[in-house]
Amino acid sequence: MTSAGPGGFELTEIDHVAIAVRDLEAAIEWYRSTLGAVVAHRERIESDGVEEALLNVADSYVQLLTPTRDDSPVATYLEKKGEGIHHVGFRVSSCAAALESMRAAGARTIDAAPRPGSRGTTVAFVHPKSAFGTLIELVEE
Repeated sequence: MTSAGPGGFELTEIDHVAIAVRDLEAAIEWYRSTLGAVVAHRERIESDGVEEALLNVADSYVQLLTPTRDDSPVATYLEKKGEGIHHVGFRVSSCAAALESMRAAGARTIDAAPRPGSRGTTVAFVHPKSAFGTLIELVEE
């Protein structure tokens, strides 16, 4: 089931739950040994200063994130809050339409326009102060 947004896009499903970790290899091994999860995709995203490992869970992912440089948002998050859930990624039919609709509804956005994400996706982030304390990533495949 999908949910139609007011701005001409559909919220289709949860794309991923991102978890910030200090040691990516240890986190991958923990998820493998305790839950049997395996890495479906791994990528270094230079623009965000992170390395990710995506673990399949049905049609969605658990995204393990670790910083690759001290000035990345994930490094800042780890310093302030420690390891844990960093953000939720929602799959949308149109990242541009979803971003514009959210902005029109008064949401504070981090990205001014959609940009390239991992696995060839298009993404944009919505500030947690606009979303009840949760950083939201809009993901268009």
